[in-house]
Amino acid sequence: MSAAPQTLPEARYGRSSDERADRTLKVVGAVLAVLFLAVIGWFGYDYITGKQAFSGELIASKVVSASEVEVKLDITKDAGTDGVCTVRALAESGAEVGRKDFVFEQRTDQVTKVFTLRTTEKATAAELLSCKER
Repeated sequence: MSAAPQTLPEARYGRSSDERADRTLKVVGAVLAVLFLAVIGWFGYDYITGKQAFSGELIASKVVSASEVEVKLDITKDAGTDGVCTVRALAESGAEVGRKDFVFEQRTDQVTKVFTLRTTEKATAAELLSCKER
């Protein structure tokens, strides 16, 4: 006696449900991978080429008296953007002796302005802490 094969004929009953599920998973995985790469690419492009809507730089500082420091700030911003820059004055010991927020509401994209920062004692330096949109 010979044993009959126990496998089903290939073309007679169609594809198995496992094969359909495998193909569906492959298609869904490929679509999700493409979307993920597109999002990562978009964030990378925006990070490299994007500019801040409001940024500042401390150009110069000068001790005027024992209770005042003049600071010159250069601000780059979008023309319709308002912002605030925080500047602090430091004593020789490194202690903070003055702090002030300067508001920029001008409708131009480049602003250079000199401000006076009052201090509680003689300052030796000024430092730009932050600039941000309002």
